[in-house]
Amino acid sequence: MRERPADDPALPSTAGRPWWAANELLAFLLELAALGCLFGWGFSLADNLAVRSLLGCAVLAAAVVLWALFAAPRARFRPPLAGVLAVKALVLGGGAFALYGIGHPTAAVVMGAVVVVNTALAETFRGRPAPAA
Repeated sequence: MRERPADDPALPSTAGRPWWAANELLAFLLELAALGCLFGWGFSLADNLAVRSLLGCAVLAAAVVLWALFAAPRARFRPPLAGVLAVKALVLGGGAFALYGIGHPTAAVVMGAVVVVNTALAETFRGRPAPAA
């Protein structure tokens, strides 16, 4: 696996861009929340504790692998933007649907809305150069 240089455009600098940095932190927290919701949904699908645990871990593992391969900043494969956004929609949107599936419809709608705004802002910020020092 190749190492990426420190000035890799996939990992832009936060210097002079506090709103971008705050949005990236929110994106990370949303990713963690989506993974937790997906685990909880998988865990809720069965009655037997062993099966529940297996399903929760399987759903979580599938989401983590999908994210790591295609959507993470240092993803193994880098599809075009539409592909990255599709994976993000599947995992983050899946987290919101999972939240709905375990009985929290209002929180699911809020999470979905925050994901959409956060992703739109992230792509907007990525398209702008950092201010000159």
